[in-house]
Amino acid sequence: MRERGIAGVTRRRRRGLTRPAKKAVPAADLLGRDFTAPAPGLRLVGDMTFIPIDEARLYPATWLDLATREIVGYSMADQHRASLVVDALVMAAGRGRLQPGCITYSDSGSEYTSGELRRAIRRLGL
Repeated sequence: MRERGIAGVTRRRRRGLTRPAKKAVPAADLLGRDFTAPAPGLRLVGDMTFIPIDEARLYPATWLDLATREIVGYSMADQHRASLVVDALVMAAGRGRLQPGCITYSDSGSEYTSGELRRAIRRLGL
């Protein structure tokens, strides 16, 4: 691209989705920034983004297995909220590939520090 003088379109930088909850209690970093896994189903990382469409946005939430680099759970909606992240995690667990005590890791956005997600993690034995 540089040789031919081609440049991508640069859009104005937007603020990301991560909004920490006012009373959020951050969880301990059980991965210690080590984004590898000895076997599938032991370590997941989660994230959420947005896709602009016409006059609205879609919000996909995903959980990725660090051993296989495969998306093992996902969910999408027109609003970002904790239930979106929980639905994606329930999908990952429902596929039967997660080991008991599996560690989930994400940013500190309000969806990921919610009581709803913490209850789901406990209920699923993660």
